[in-house]
Amino acid sequence: MNIRLILNGKKAGIELLRQSIFQARESGSIEVRVTWEGGDVERFVREAIQEGCQRIMIGGGDGSVKEVVDAMMKFDEAQRPELAILPLGTANDFATACNIPADYSQALSLALNGQAVPVDCIKANDEHFMNVASGGFGAYVTASTPVELKNFLGGGAYTLHGLLKTLDFKPNDGVLTIPDHTLTGRVIVSAICNGRQAGGGQQLAPNAKINDGLMDVVAWLETPAESLIQTIKEMFSPELSGEYVKRFSVPWAEWQSKSAMPINLDGEPIETKHIRFEVVPKSIKLVLPQNSEVI
Repeated sequence: MNIRLILNGKKAGIELLRQSIFQARESGSIEVRVTWEGGDVERFVREAIQEGCQRIMIGGGDGSVKEVVDAMMKFDEAQRPELAILPLGTANDFATACNIPADYSQALSLALNGQAVPVDCIKANDEHFMNVASGGFGAYVTASTPVELKNFLGGGAYTLHGLLKTLDFKPNDGVLTIPDHTLTGRVIVSAICNGRQAGGGQQLAPNAKINDGLMDVVAWLETPAESLIQTIKEMFSPELSGEYVKRFSVPWAEWQSKSAMPINLDGEPIETKHIRFEVVPKSIKLVLPQNSEVI
């Protein structure tokens, strides 16, 4: 197996990682490309495809996975290489939910020897992502959490920073349209989930599958103070769609609002008044362990 490892440049200096790559080369061919600036991932993906590479491995966090998937989706399905993941981010939410090992050597061994499974990605207007798009407060927290805090606390940085930002946040007023249903109201948090978790281990869609052709939509509507206990119960009842926490499994969803809503696509912050999400079924061939719970 010939693997092209696209490595986030911020992680290239980790000595244990370098040693693990050298050791893994005893079992197969691993060529490394290190990113330096914007556009490198797309360029490396294009070069790998042009050179007939069978499998790409992305070394980075959820944002790096999003970037490589977005680049791969610009090619026809028959041209896309298989994809493996080397988790190197702050939270690695997608890889964690997929049961991809955090240990460098184990992740590299999986990339060299594991089987690829066709899984879904989600198209958001003109972009693609693998894990979760968060809107409203969740996106606000992710975008505003300082890099230094993430490096120091890891995934827990999102929780701490979220608590500090709670009082400053104002809900977004808009319309969420899904097949056979329209939801109008003020949204505190929304999430479009292909994967199961985001924000450093927060379980948004704990039963989500990444090969079922559906996305899990979670919308937490503005809640009156007297209904807070009910809302908390609804938040921790993933099987139910309640009065204030709505849950749907659908192939597409569309958001429209008068003012721009902060949205985070696997770590990439944007603001928009209108966005359409569509599942692209079984569009990425992802290397997964046999015990993966998301398929």
